[in-house]
Amino acid sequence: MLLPHGMRYTGGVTQSTLATRPSIALWLAILAACVSGCATSADKASPSDAVSTDRGSSTGHWWDAQPRAGWQAFTPLPKTGGWFDVYRINPRTFAIHEPGQFEEVISYLVVGNERALLIDTGLGVGDIDQLVTRLTNRPVTVVNTHSHYDHVGGNHAFDDIHARTTAFATEHASGTSNAEVSDYLRDAWLARPLPAGVTRDGYRIRAYQTPIDLADGERFDLGGIEIETLLTPGHTDDSVCFIDRTNGILFTGDTFYPAPLYTHFEGAGLAAYQASLERLAGLVDTISLILPGHNEPVRDTAVLERAAKLLADIRAGRRPERHVDGIDEHDGDGFSVLVKPDHAAHE
Repeated sequence: MLLPHGMRYTGGVTQSTLATRPSIALWLAILAACVSGCATSADKASPSDAVSTDRGSSTGHWWDAQPRAGWQAFTPLPKTGGWFDVYRINPRTFAIHEPGQFEEVISYLVVGNERALLIDTGLGVGDIDQLVTRLTNRPVTVVNTHSHYDHVGGNHAFDDIHARTTAFATEHASGTSNAEVSDYLRDAWLARPLPAGVTRDGYRIRAYQTPIDLADGERFDLGGIEIETLLTPGHTDDSVCFIDRTNGILFTGDTFYPAPLYTHFEGAGLAAYQASLERLAGLVDTISLILPGHNEPVRDTAVLERAAKLLADIRAGRRPERHVDGIDEHDGDGFSVLVKPDHAAHE
């Protein structure tokens, strides 16, 4: 069963208030645009207005799972009524969360003595550049964990961008049209009002300058803190993780988050994904916190070992727990994996 980022697994059981789950066919139709990358008004009063046939509302109120438990350990910055929720992870690291949209995407700002590093730029719904300016006066470098629409939406507002520049990534740098992303601002996808001036009909991912290519092991010295690059293809061929070895923090983007992991879309590769998860699993003894691209922080770092093993089992022929609308789902513990039944032919 294909589940959105906004739902998570514990021991194969979906943890949410949702009573039913919609068909994979509906989700696949909507999510397809995410790989290529309003009707909702800015004064929307409540998510209860969601249309019952839309993704999310057809299974109940996805927003009822919020606030997610993983945020309780961290200090929220005072709310200003805006689009973002900001949490202080440690004195140098901020999580920039967008819980008002179904993806529940998270970007991260790491502030050094001399420079700041912004890991992803979110949906492009809120002005993340203005938020970052309020959080730091240091010059900002953007690094992207990958180029899906919900991680590069604010790239256009920055001049110094670094990413793995595969053909897949370069194509996305040219922007994504409203026709491809407007469904992501439907009523059923929103749990808070859109910022002033933002509408579903006008929403698009603006083009941004082609990023500077990232190399494996490349380090960003921010002054008093260093962030290291780990190339981790699998979710997409341009997927990258980042590690703060001093503080034991691993930024995983979409390579791992506590929800269904996608291996079945354009740019994905199961064999590469397994190798990347095995690489991350080798870091378990040196990290204490996973900061993923969706939902909430993860302290159970051993989940990376379980994820790597599940990918190995799938490639070795493990039977899926479910097969719906052409997609196999394999349950993990705290996550699941979605694959094409003929994945061996595309590795």
